[in-house]
Amino acid sequence: MAEKSTTTTDSPTAPVLVTGAAGHLGANLVHRLLDDGVKVRVLVRAESRNEAIQGLDVERFYGDLRQKESLRPALEGCRGVYHVAARIATIDGNRKFRREIYECNVAGTRNLLQAARESEAGRVVVTGSFSAVGYDLDNPSLPSDETMQFYPLERTMPYERSKAFVEHECWRAAAKGQDVVVATCCALMGGWDYYPSRLGRTLVDYANGKLRAYVDGGFEFVAARDIVEGHILCMSKGLSGEKYIFSTEYKTISEILDIFEEVTGIPRPAKRVPAGLMQIFAEASSLYLSHFHPSFPQRFTPGAIRLLQLCRHANTQKAQQELGFKPTTIRQAVKDAYQFHYNHRKAITNPNAKPPEQEG
Repeated sequence: MAEKSTTTTDSPTAPVLVTGAAGHLGANLVHRLLDDGVKVRVLVRAESRNEAIQGLDVERFYGDLRQKESLRPALEGCRGVYHVAARIATIDGNRKFRREIYECNVAGTRNLLQAARESEAGRVVVTGSFSAVGYDLDNPSLPSDETMQFYPLERTMPYERSKAFVEHECWRAAAKGQDVVVATCCALMGGWDYYPSRLGRTLVDYANGKLRAYVDGGFEFVAARDIVEGHILCMSKGLSGEKYIFSTEYKTISEILDIFEEVTGIPRPAKRVPAGLMQIFAEASSLYLSHFHPSFPQRFTPGAIRLLQLCRHANTQKAQQELGFKPTTIRQAVKDAYQFHYNHRKAITNPNAKPPEQEG
């Protein structure tokens, strides 16, 4: 039976640990926690790009999720853990790539949960993926909720499968009495996106006039501030052994491009490529690139096109009713992202792109 959270360390001055703090969601979560006056530790890899935490008042610990012993120093004395780190991709990749996905996401989560349990580090909130939530096989556009199981007997991406296995690790830990909650994330849009994310790259390419065609479809999008709020609500109010879906709005790609045009001042591309034609092109190009140039960024992958064509919707009633979650708007999230890429990363080089709106 699900129970309210009980943390081992009750002191409000004890730190919380954030894994994946250099990533998009992790960086936004760290900024929010610091704004709330929370003492923050971050677990990062020394060889990773860590611009997102430069200059922040956080305790830095270096480790690797694939090596459980390297996690213990960061967990000692913590009063909670946000496990955000994951290897995210929409490609099938080669054998080496698929093994990396599994070891980082599945084995890494298992190691983190075990080390947190042994260190008595308190509640662990694990970031889940909406792509690992099930849907109505006869009508995929019907809203999915937390009760719907991931369907593995069709073509899915290694990332999707890995996140489904991540949830299994969480439920195994919960069955042993560990305090674990899953915060399910949809397609993320917002600032503090240093790498940047797929959506961040798409927005930058759009503003720089490099997006000349699009494939329509739809998906659930979540504002960075909303998914961060969701993680904090899971830590403070969630039920152990449960998961909660957090989304801001469902949007078609055409609707997202309308927002991009409004925010950037750059006209949207007029050419819409039929999904079937793009799927054929994506299959061929992704097969070649995944095997011979796996680090090359791919915008239109077969997996991404498949997800868009499902037009999946999310039911967030559980998060709203049990946790008090109140979604904001994707339009504001796009404005936040554009301002970040324009002002902080200086990634918008198109002279025709308008300056971002000033807040307040």
